[in-house]
Amino acid sequence: GGSQGGGIALAASALSDDVSAALVNQPSLCHYRRALQVVEGNAYREIWTYLRTHRESAERVFRTLSYFDGVNFAARAHAPALFSAALMDDICPPSTVFAAYNHWSGPKDIRVWPWNRHEGGGYFQDLEQLRFLRGLPGLGATR
Repeated sequence: GGSQGGGIALAASALSDDVSAALVNQPSLCHYRRALQVVEGNAYREIWTYLRTHRESAERVFRTLSYFDGVNFAARAHAPALFSAALMDDICPPSTVFAAYNHWSGPKDIRVWPWNRHEGGGYFQDLEQLRFLRGLPGLGATR
């Protein structure tokens, strides 16, 4: 999945032992504190609006958000994963994607798209995902 789908892929991979592989493109809702430091996007607007008027609640807010932070799901996932990050993405900042990637517990690889925004690698990432899946034992082509 990509964006919200990428965040869901992190959660599903962590919460199920039946995942054979994860394809995680620009996952959203990872490393909330960092994301709030670098973007003003709609995904985080309500959080920073709240914190702007409830400064004393920041630690409680981030503790609560940690229960569904993609970084913490990534630390529990064990399936092989292919991630992608777009370095110009101002919706899912690349530093938050790398945080999830770095915490992934299973085998992993990442494709980085230096000139792309939230669309990520598009069709080129689709091809990378197919190559990745073909290379996995039990999932790849037999010919």
